[in-house]
Amino acid sequence: MDVHVPTRMLVEALIRTDLTVDAGDLYATANLLGMNDQQVRLCVKRLVAEGRFLQEGRGRKAILRATSSAERAISLDVESVTHAFHQDAGLAPWDGAWHLVGFAVPESARPARDALRTALTFLGGAAIHGGLYLSANPWEPYVEEHARRLDILDHVTFLTTRDLRRGEETDPVALTRAMWPLDEIAERYDRLAAVAEPRLALIEDPAALSGTRRLTIAVELAAEFTRAMEADPLLPPELLPQPWPGARARALTARCWSLLEEQSGQEDSGIRLFRLYGGISRHDTSTTTSTDPVRLTRPAKDRPESIATSGG
Repeated sequence: MDVHVPTRMLVEALIRTDLTVDAGDLYATANLLGMNDQQVRLCVKRLVAEGRFLQEGRGRKAILRATSSAERAISLDVESVTHAFHQDAGLAPWDGAWHLVGFAVPESARPARDALRTALTFLGGAAIHGGLYLSANPWEPYVEEHARRLDILDHVTFLTTRDLRRGEETDPVALTRAMWPLDEIAERYDRLAAVAEPRLALIEDPAALSGTRRLTIAVELAAEFTRAMEADPLLPPELLPQPWPGARARALTARCWSLLEEQSGQEDSGIRLFRLYGGISRHDTSTTTSTDPVRLTRPAKDRPESIATSGG
């Protein structure tokens, strides 16, 4: 199955631990992904103009150096992904509490109101009524962070309850199915699994893979993983249909990245992608049940402005 990788995502994926991108690697990998040199040049030009990268040299001999703003924007949220794997392992049980956020922001602050609505959706909230959003996770610190930045915290109300009813429906699983687009989320994970399975077969025969092809596979997996995770509100397993395709897709992808990291050679050992994603499968999920609030941010691709900015 083919994977669409945005040019910008490719550039970000090739950042090394010293925050540089080798343009030779960039163009070579882009060509394998079906991108032409003009696409890459235009993307690099935009990233430099946005202040995300500095360029030293020209063409395939250039070095791109990520700025501090780019570093913040492109980092995979390890906490969020770790929590997902804790959920898969049954180590982050739901406490039965629903978390609601309501707001009544005046029309004079309409841009801030719209931004808060976008942030709540991004954080995995389900809109129940106008100005009222629901989450099964303790999201209050992150909502408050957004509201403070937007200077509308006084217009936001927080509520936690274990007594949620919609019409006559009180069953948490049925409520979840009604509130969130579970079929759409599951389809994204089915696609991720369909992408990961044939690539896992390739990775298991490393002698047949060049370093560039191995890196291409890692980028494709990262792109598809991001698409699946960015739409996932990380609902507790107790509220999801079982077996949940997200758990299987994440397990397949983690296996791929673990092997890719093991096989990474001298030429790509410094690429952050291998360390960030390869480390996922080594997160310690065996010692304790997770009781800390879940970090509800997502991979940086589509974060709201308060977390990160990104273009296509």
